[in-house]
Amino acid sequence: MLTREFPPDVYGGAGVHVEYLARALAGLVDLTVHCQGEDRPGAVAHRPWEHLIQANQALQVISTDLSMAAATAGADLVHSHTWYTGLAGHLTSLLHGIPHVVTAHSLEPLRPWKAEQLGGGYAISSWCERTAIEAAAAVIAVSRGMQADILMTYPGVLPDRVHVIHNGIDARQYAPDPGRQVLDRYGIDPGRPSVVFVGRVTRQKGVQVLLRAAPRIAPGAQLVLCAGQADTPELQDEVSALAARLSASRSDVVWIPGMLARHEVIQILSHATVFACPSLYEPLGIVNLEAMACGTAVVASAVGGIPEVVEDGRTGLLVPPGDDAALAQAINALVEDPARAAQLGARGRARAVAEFSWDSIAAQTAELYARLARTAIGAGPAERPGASLGYRNQDTS
Repeated sequence: MLTREFPPDVYGGAGVHVEYLARALAGLVDLTVHCQGEDRPGAVAHRPWEHLIQANQALQVISTDLSMAAATAGADLVHSHTWYTGLAGHLTSLLHGIPHVVTAHSLEPLRPWKAEQLGGGYAISSWCERTAIEAAAAVIAVSRGMQADILMTYPGVLPDRVHVIHNGIDARQYAPDPGRQVLDRYGIDPGRPSVVFVGRVTRQKGVQVLLRAAPRIAPGAQLVLCAGQADTPELQDEVSALAARLSASRSDVVWIPGMLARHEVIQILSHATVFACPSLYEPLGIVNLEAMACGTAVVASAVGGIPEVVEDGRTGLLVPPGDDAALAQAINALVEDPARAAQLGARGRARAVAEFSWDSIAAQTAELYARLARTAIGAGPAERPGASLGYRNQDTS
């Protein structure tokens, strides 16, 4: 398994996915994890080449991809996550003639704001992703919405190569926490309603939409923003300006910068009246599952795979993406009716436990591995993964 993130260096949903999937797969397959960055227990680490240390980030990533491909001899199958390791998986497949599985957690062409962060490297990351997905023996989509996006964005990919296997949640770990020590540490009043956001400061997560909605959120509700580092200094300046204007109009804003420990997030979510997910693009959104597992009602954008997780009117409320007025209205509907919010939260917890366990997701993944391995063993040399790209013939004139 090839990944950029692996514990303890996990900052996004793809890293969370790999962490829990690898743990659940360990009893089903003989698994070796390759990651990028510093050495750590449980994974083989690969670092960028020293002479590229000042180069564009995309070139640094490709250097780690080459290192990964060189280190995977003897594997029967390779499974990559995100564009950061897709090229490594593709090269491994070509080099050793083994199947390559790609899990698509997002798609570069649908995240044009990444050009602000990567510059010309965005064209490189897009090329890496396209190359990996179009050539893969199988592509795992984390939602039906993501499956549709893959087939729309890469029409050359055969539909029967795209398999929907959802993200999951460890509902034993993500469970309601009645403690209050974390709330006390950050100045969150457990006796008042709170609206919580957890996510990176990136255009994808829509924190600007929430900040624009915030002046219309019911007075007395605390707005708790657990926001990571911004993608770019310009985006940080934009969000800081919105936050400054908001603080001038209401005093109940709690801004918690940086990455929180998992137990801290769980306690904050457990005491929230509403979890707000104003994403503009979200293939699934593990953070919604995290909130649901903690028994918290969700107000989220009806975008991507979110409607497959959040049942509108049953476990939360869905609003059009980018609509700050609708977001504020839905949040207020639950803040002003805490009994309803509690009911939605209880149903969300039940749904997370029943339908999104990592054991089930790992079993589906292992079965896909087995099918691909059987196909590879029965194929002739010219038919094996890596011998052809395996996508629809297209007119290249």
